[in-house]
Amino acid sequence: MGETMKTLRLLIGIALFVFARPAFAADYPAPREGEWVAHDFKFHTGETLAALKLHYTTVGDPAGIPVIMLHGTSGSAAGLLTPAFAGELFGQGQPLDASKYFIVIPDAIGHGKSSKPSDGLRTKFPQYDYSDMVEAQCRLLTEALGIKHVRLIIGNSMGGMHTWLWGEKYPDYMDILVPMAAQPTPMASRNWMLRRMMIEIIRNDPEYNNGDYTQQPQSLRRSATLYGIATSGGTLRYQDIAPTREKADQFVDARLAAPFGADANDWIWQWSSSADYDAMPEIGKIQAAVLAINAADDERYPPETGVMQEALNRVPNGKLYLIPASTRTSGHSTTGDPKFYKDQLQEVLQKTPRKTM
Repeated sequence: MGETMKTLRLLIGIALFVFARPAFAADYPAPREGEWVAHDFKFHTGETLAALKLHYTTVGDPAGIPVIMLHGTSGSAAGLLTPAFAGELFGQGQPLDASKYFIVIPDAIGHGKSSKPSDGLRTKFPQYDYSDMVEAQCRLLTEALGIKHVRLIIGNSMGGMHTWLWGEKYPDYMDILVPMAAQPTPMASRNWMLRRMMIEIIRNDPEYNNGDYTQQPQSLRRSATLYGIATSGGTLRYQDIAPTREKADQFVDARLAAPFGADANDWIWQWSSSADYDAMPEIGKIQAAVLAINAADDERYPPETGVMQEALNRVPNGKLYLIPASTRTSGHSTTGDPKFYKDQLQEVLQKTPRKTM
């Protein structure tokens, strides 16, 4: 019984990793939160919001070298401010040393403390896409913060796809792009198939009630857990931590029991926003140095398709760093641990010339 409970506690700890509460290390400045309102923001659908609230977090002195960091789907700036992530990047002597860099982490439209359906509009909230999110980020940086040029834009998962779009929409704005756990290719294959199924499971749940629910539909947690296990975690790692049915059941139980505060409308809008993503048509416009970082065991972007390398062949200064798979990597979630690529990030920062505007 003691060994079983020990294993269960370990699995719960792993399951809770993605929901880690924000924290900051003592060797980098405390994060500061801010908010700005973009007035009369027009979405790609033609819809307009009179006041689009954009929340953001900064680390470091505003006089420092600007760096933009972009979070993944259903995440926020707070989710990146953990000892496991920021604690490996923002400290003295680390790649994004906050005594040198001014780090800006926006909450994307529909995420965190930025405007989203659950604020009151529910299903009347405009269906934003990635181009809308990047435009809002650009307005925040240029209009609210007055930043004319940045050293680096680095993003993970959805943030990685945003990073690709940044490079082609605003090619003069940055020196370096580091898209992680992402490809510039269209949203498709297993990744979109499972996203669509997750969205439809929630929408077809009677408890969803066309978005006018009084409590969160049970299908939200279950479908999100299914998508998460199916598309993130790593094949070798799962085999290592759950080699028996009993341990696999314990892992699933832990995931289902983990804190989950999502709102169904927010969730559907967040995952639906990727539907029309495709950075390939204009990828040749990218001028910045590109260091793409993916994991060899990424379930959403398996490297054996070859599409990433084909895409990078169209980028003048593009390079792929593929993190080898092991029992220590976690598939699509691997890039959430900077220990796997800190040296490569440091190298591209040292070798890429800095432009001034």
